[in-house]
Amino acid sequence: MAAPAYPAWVTRWVSGQWRNKKRPPTLRPPRTLALADKVANRREQSTEATCITEMSVMMACWKQNDFNDAPCAEEIRTFYDCVAKAEKERRNQNEDTLSSRGNLPSSKVNKLLKRFPQITHYV
Repeated sequence: MAAPAYPAWVTRWVSGQWRNKKRPPTLRPPRTLALADKVANRREQSTEATCITEMSVMMACWKQNDFNDAPCAEEIRTFYDCVAKAEKERRNQNEDTLSSRGNLPSSKVNKLLKRFPQITHYV
């Protein structure tokens, strides 16, 4: 017994070959494909704490002397010097430099996007 002969379009339709001959579906994005004028504010990667040893020495001195500042003047001065040096180094770092991962901070990206806004409408 021979199989029934169907028209060619039926065999293509059943096998799915008709899909290959069609053009792919057009993609219509829900919004226009343009950059936003700002990005979310992300916290910069926190750097490691500085002057930890100086602070622990100062606190140990305070504990030994019942939290009296007079005997611990040298340790306090050392701690404040370390803090001032760390602040100076932090200020000297240029904001324009890339982070350790090679990305710009979000504040810099927002400044650049404000300088070069996206044209979302035409005149």
